[in-house]
Amino acid sequence: MRLAFADPRNLTLSPLNMHYGRPDPDVSDIQPSVRQRGVLLTLLVLETMADGAVVEGHFEVVAGRRRWKAALAAIAEGVEIDPVPIGILEPGDDAAAIEASLIENLGRLPPDEVTCWETFTRLVKSGRTAEQIAATFGLSDVVVKRTLALGNLLPRVRNLYRKEEIDVATVRCLTLASKAQQKAWLALFDDPDQRAPVGGSLKAWLFGGTSIPTKNALFSLDDYPGQIRADLFGEDSYFVKSDLFWRCQSEAVAARREALLAEGWTEVEVLETGEPFYSWKHVKTPKAKGGKVFITVGMKGEVEVEEGWLTDKEAKRAQAAAEKAARGEDPQAAEAAKLSRPEVTQAQGRYIDLHRHAAVRVALTEHPAVALRMLVAHAVTGSAYWEVKPDPRAPFDPAVAASLAASPAEQAFAERRQAVAAILGLGKDAEHVLGRRGLGGVAAVFALLVGLPDEAVLAVAAVVMAESLQAGGEAVEAAGAWLKVDIGRFWAPDDAFFDLMRDRETVNAMLKEVGGKKVADGNLTEKVKTQKGILRDFVDGTNGRAKPEAWTPKWMTFPAQAYTRRPFDPARRARTVAPMLRRAEAALKPKPEAIAAE
Repeated sequence: MRLAFADPRNLTLSPLNMHYGRPDPDVSDIQPSVRQRGVLLTLLVLETMADGAVVEGHFEVVAGRRRWKAALAAIAEGVEIDPVPIGILEPGDDAAAIEASLIENLGRLPPDEVTCWETFTRLVKSGRTAEQIAATFGLSDVVVKRTLALGNLLPRVRNLYRKEEIDVATVRCLTLASKAQQKAWLALFDDPDQRAPVGGSLKAWLFGGTSIPTKNALFSLDDYPGQIRADLFGEDSYFVKSDLFWRCQSEAVAARREALLAEGWTEVEVLETGEPFYSWKHVKTPKAKGGKVFITVGMKGEVEVEEGWLTDKEAKRAQAAAEKAARGEDPQAAEAAKLSRPEVTQAQGRYIDLHRHAAVRVALTEHPAVALRMLVAHAVTGSAYWEVKPDPRAPFDPAVAASLAASPAEQAFAERRQAVAAILGLGKDAEHVLGRRGLGGVAAVFALLVGLPDEAVLAVAAVVMAESLQAGGEAVEAAGAWLKVDIGRFWAPDDAFFDLMRDRETVNAMLKEVGGKKVADGNLTEKVKTQKGILRDFVDGTNGRAKPEAWTPKWMTFPAQAYTRRPFDPARRARTVAPMLRRAEAALKPKPEAIAAE
């Protein structure tokens, strides 16, 4: 900042000043001192620009409007005053100028909350975060975020609050309202024959009642099979049966979601009915940089689509990934950050990995030659469990442990392991074949194996390989895909599988598999618990639902597949090993010249 002096007549009010566009202030309290001594305190200004060039000697007042206006008033009265002292801010730093204006006014007289919101909003657009704003003005993060929440209000509602025509309790309730609800409330407020709800009754008005106006329908009313009732004047109409409306509305929301995905959005999240979308908790992000779409559905069926947003955490993660990709540290980091929320929980992922792992282990015992080659691959390249030791197969969850204990694959593998334990003389209660140092070391075991036929040696190798196979690794994907493991032989959806599911979008995709698109779309906005119940009815064939033939979720198949565009580790691993297996298949095919020679 540079210090200088300027003629007050060469000053104008900067658009960055928080009082820009408002009537001139009352300066009668400082007018006498300005007439006698002039302006003593420095005004903060920016240089005036015209056509990209600085206008010499002309400035825009960022902070100190009252002192400047008092100086102009003195000059208008014929009083000769000295040029006023100015501090010239650096050009381009709009955020610093806005802060300077607000800080000066906070020190003189606390402005109203709406004025603070307008200034805070300009700071956010200039690059300041809510945390930085709080630190600058000595406010708590909660106060700043509550002030920013006023951005959900229509301009007229904010003006009513500024004029103290509505109280704090009412304006806070209105921040929860949709734009349509705010317009309806203003209509009541303006009607002399009606009383607009305020305070606690306003919240009940916002979230209560079952009358749904037809204007909220996302679908064509011509296709609606139910009754519609109009009021006495025919200006408004309502759906008679709300449950039928919600089914049609949910199908329409599902169609809108599919259309947005087809437009190239990486993710479209449908919020639960009544859950608001807070823009101040999100960061505006374009589609090309991984921005998502949020669809809100109000308690009365109103639908709003918010395109191009990420949560604060997702935005920071995406920015860090983009910076890492720009440095060349991880070229795929930015793309991966676009789909940052996993499709399954940690417990669900472990459940899937362990069941699929169990099925592949049995398959390896049924194909000893493949198991032997896997054993050799481990020996050459090493793995997380090649010391040699068995996979610990820790379920990390009691429900997963109980499910594994009842698994037919676990029982089948235990039988094969006991057969190999008998060959090696380990006894009936051996829990593992690996790690048996008490047998006399490598030489003693080698001497035992060389005296056995190939069939017995391959059986031992298969169990050794299966015990050391890493759950949740690419080796499971490679073996399962190559052997075309049918997990339906060993596994069917059980209580733990359904209990561990938490993602509403994924459950809806499964419901579409077993019940069809119409059933899935009709329940899109239902809670995950409700959708899981319907899914289970289809799988079990109960409550009048038609049971599908041998349904296996795509999570569990080989190769594994995801239900959404979000991260799912088994599917990622399956994509990694797929080209390797294709090369192997090509290598096993007879060469054209060999066929010609025959």
